[in-house]
Amino acid sequence: MVAFIITLPVNLQAQLVTGCIVILLIVFLKMFAPEGVPRMVALALGVAMVSRYVYWRTTSTLPPMEELANFIPAMLLYCAEMYSVALMALSLFVVSSPQPPRTAPVIAPGREPTVDIFVPSYNEDAGLLATTLAAASAIDYPRDRFTVWLLDDGGTDQKCEQHDLAAAREAQMRRETLTELCRELGVNYLTRPRNEHAKAGNLNHGLAHSSGELIVVFDADHAPARPFLRETIGYFNEDPRLFLVQTPHFFINPDPVERSLDTWRRMPSENEMFYGVIQRGLDRWGGAFFCGSAAVLRREALKETDGFAHSSITEDCETALTLHARGWHSVYVDTPLIAGLQPETFASFIGQRSRWAQGMYQILRFHFPLFRSGLTVAQRICYMSSILFWFFPISRAIFLVSPFFYLFFSLEIFNGSGAEFVAYTAVYLLINLFIQSYLYGKYRWPWFSELYEYIQTVYLLPALLSVMINPKKPTFKVTSKGETIDENRISEIGIPFFVIFVIQIAAVFVTFWRIATEPYAADITIVVGMWNLLNLIISGCALGVVSEKAAKRHSQRMAITRRCSLLIDGVEVPAIIDDVSMGGVRVRTELPSEATARVGMHAVVRITPPDDCISDTLPVLVRNVARDDGVVVLGTQFNAKTAAHYQLIADLIFANADEWKKFQAGRRKNPGVLRGTVMFVMMAGFQTLRGLAYVTQLERLTRRFAPGLFAGAHGR
Repeated sequence: MVAFIITLPVNLQAQLVTGCIVILLIVFLKMFAPEGVPRMVALALGVAMVSRYVYWRTTSTLPPMEELANFIPAMLLYCAEMYSVALMALSLFVVSSPQPPRTAPVIAPGREPTVDIFVPSYNEDAGLLATTLAAASAIDYPRDRFTVWLLDDGGTDQKCEQHDLAAAREAQMRRETLTELCRELGVNYLTRPRNEHAKAGNLNHGLAHSSGELIVVFDADHAPARPFLRETIGYFNEDPRLFLVQTPHFFINPDPVERSLDTWRRMPSENEMFYGVIQRGLDRWGGAFFCGSAAVLRREALKETDGFAHSSITEDCETALTLHARGWHSVYVDTPLIAGLQPETFASFIGQRSRWAQGMYQILRFHFPLFRSGLTVAQRICYMSSILFWFFPISRAIFLVSPFFYLFFSLEIFNGSGAEFVAYTAVYLLINLFIQSYLYGKYRWPWFSELYEYIQTVYLLPALLSVMINPKKPTFKVTSKGETIDENRISEIGIPFFVIFVIQIAAVFVTFWRIATEPYAADITIVVGMWNLLNLIISGCALGVVSEKAAKRHSQRMAITRRCSLLIDGVEVPAIIDDVSMGGVRVRTELPSEATARVGMHAVVRITPPDDCISDTLPVLVRNVARDDGVVVLGTQFNAKTAAHYQLIADLIFANADEWKKFQAGRRKNPGVLRGTVMFVMMAGFQTLRGLAYVTQLERLTRRFAPGLFAGAHGR
């Protein structure tokens, strides 16, 4: 019956009307909660129409094999489309019924398992580490039941004894500084002889020197909220075969795309679709996997596999796959319990994503989940969905260049009329958009997936091809965090996006020329021209992404309300902290007439300290002063000098995760397909102009890029 419906021959008018009815039904179903029967009906309708498109595309649109010049690019496009359809099918299975929110099991007093908290580090500065370690030390859990470890790969014997004397001395000083910091914070400092197997090797060295029943992993820039263990540990008492409790990664700064486009405070972050929907879907099928940080793991399970896996550069997913295959279970807790930092620059962002893409291919190559014994069928599908996603640079590149095959070289990449395109392809694309909006609308707005994939494709494609040729070549590279951009600039890896944009503009002119000179093929030319125009809109928005803005502040503010007192100009007055960031606090107060506040003054903020903190005073530096109806508002910068100061900073920022939840909830609004599309097009237009304005500053451009370009360099 299903096959009959999919293959039923109908005229173009009937196909178009059916497609429109399905779209209207999906819109109607959005009026109900996206769960249960309405969710299944929406997915079934979408799958039926997509299947009809696949049947038509396979049987009616491919050129003859004898015409190789047409057949090869046409098959490339067809394969890219079928990859997208297959990935869509896998994704729909994964998110068909996401796990509802969980309630943390309560741990009976005296039954708390022992915990080792690992903070692996490589090149992060002491200030960043101090904040994370202070937050980890302040977790709400019996103090004699957990131990915090700094696992320092930046101060290994190998680094301290290297032949480069300056680098060796830097490593030695780092070791000394961090050893003293850990002593002040009551944290164990641990390094190792050699930097072997990157992060996985560092974690395994920590395993060998600790004994806790459970292992918590926090990246160096991931500071936990106080209730982290209370919200996660209880699950291990309920299930003796549980090896992992994973929590989402919440970030207190925008990624380079959000910062350039100024969307961070009003639109869901790119990772929220994964942590808000996909991980919940994976959890429903027993396939939630380790994401490298913000997770709790059982030591007993890790012993079965000799610790964390290290045959790929994504040790987290590989470790989870190995343990799932051995019959261990995982749980995903959809509550933000850590706050971390994202890469500040576009180049660092691409470096991070390149590692993820290469690591996922290595897992596919070395562990092929589809045939991995021990996994359930659902788990195999879940892992294949997560891994195959990272092949998007190949399909995205094909979608980008395919219009050029027709417009510039007159190759027939698609046999069909304009009417057939509207009845089948346009309907397929619209249904795809509406299904995405139905499933992910609160977590991912229309066209932003396409934007993120496009900006990554230019550099992830060669990275992916490289690991395919030599799967063992990639090495683990630490993502840079805490960088700053001091001036408006074009990213050091941004030039290719301007080149692509120029080619697409040329294709627009060719489209009009071909319509005028070849009116008999105008319908297909218009279709391909519209396709190129869509690519151009996305490409134009990408110009804004790589046109990086100077950072006004090193970290973003989070609203809080906390009473304190302010000691300034020799007087102490009551005050309120309005917001806090990794860099400082904003304080409101009423100063007496004999006191003044000026930029550059030193002051002290006094707050009620956490129980284990030996100080209640935090030195700050006044950075700006504003007055409003007799109230003085001070923007201040932390001037931390001791471990106790970092404990207070951690308490201000990370003690309570409720503000993080409110912040996320405030951004999770579904704009719908139509409104979301209009918003994206308007944003793309503005960002195109902004990017072109950056590039027309020829003197700055030449000064920044010419030496690197002529030397064949990849960046500064």
